[in-house]
Amino acid sequence: MKSDNDVVITGIGIVTCQGVGKEPHIALLTGSQTSAPKVETERFKPYPVHPMPEIDWSTQIPKRGDQRQMENWQRLGVFAAGLALDDAGLKSDPDACASMDMIVAAGGGERDIKVDSLIVDEALKRNDREQLLNEKLTTELRPTLFLAQLSNLMAGNISIVHKVTGSSRTFMGEEAAGITAVETAFHRIKAGQSTHSLVGGAFVAERSDILLLVEGIRAHATGEWLPLWSRSSDNGGGMIMGSVGAFLVLESRVYAQQRGAHIYACIEGIEGDRGARDEGKLESRLTRMAKIASSVPARDTVVFSGASGVIDLAAREKSVLETVLPEATIRGFGGVTGHAMEAQFPLGLALAALSLDGAAKVPAFDPQNEKPMTAPAKHAVVTTVGYTRGEGLAVLSTEA
Repeated sequence: MKSDNDVVITGIGIVTCQGVGKEPHIALLTGSQTSAPKVETERFKPYPVHPMPEIDWSTQIPKRGDQRQMENWQRLGVFAAGLALDDAGLKSDPDACASMDMIVAAGGGERDIKVDSLIVDEALKRNDREQLLNEKLTTELRPTLFLAQLSNLMAGNISIVHKVTGSSRTFMGEEAAGITAVETAFHRIKAGQSTHSLVGGAFVAERSDILLLVEGIRAHATGEWLPLWSRSSDNGGGMIMGSVGAFLVLESRVYAQQRGAHIYACIEGIEGDRGARDEGKLESRLTRMAKIASSVPARDTVVFSGASGVIDLAAREKSVLETVLPEATIRGFGGVTGHAMEAQFPLGLALAALSLDGAAKVPAFDPQNEKPMTAPAKHAVVTTVGYTRGEGLAVLSTEA
């Protein structure tokens, strides 16, 4: 039953290796564009990465000075946020932007790789490594680097460039940050505390420090690209990172209807959680969270799994989904976009909303492990299981 405070998606800003904006992703979701991988295998060999596409930053960040003072992850986030605002028809409405809430999922900025490499090289020659580290931190790092590392600078730059100046929140914490950002926006609108909100995040995968972080727990895939569910320990840990910017404009139904906005989909429910994963606790938690999808017919449902690709976790998640939603069609979207950390959950919601709005029969991203869709989905479930911690699940329904 529809209500004024239903949370609806009215703007989508999306950038992945598949391209910039909605069009290449609609093509991917409808099968009019092949889901062949767009992967960089040489630059970070032996680790494959889904790279950022060619972007004309000036279309959303017109001032060169603004572009120069941002790092790539900030540029990507500000750019995707601009796409979402444009898509919602709000970018040219100064009053709406001034009262718009903003919730961003962000990492800790990018590191100075040259200084990191210098410290590692010097540490091979000395035993007093604590003293070495202090020396290099005080003599080699640019003072402005510390400012550029602040996680809330993405939100600050969105405010400066796009004039979004309502309340602002920034969450950190890898995949869980993206889940919490969307969950917070959802509940604020549902409770009548907000009417419209910009929410999302960005992640740049083409960074040696990120690959080192992931490979530190032996989680990254190696060698050639393989579809998400087809990866095995023969080729590393299973994760392939992707550069992604994903922002959504969420509104209350009444606010959207009053301004005549196009509604892509309605978010029926959302839940995030975290905890231990041993002794079946992950399966128990996912099963409990999936109860919010119990009211939608599984045969009309497509599941956009945000599985990281970590082999054991991906298999455990897929087993739960096949048990609790046996008639639903599962699509592991990280296999064609790469895993996007903070932006993974917003990306899944964006893809799900585009699919529902376009009545798409989403082609299999891993044909050997995903069954074909026989009819357009009317409902979607979006999941994200963090590569070390944090889980989230949302249910969307079409407006048709």
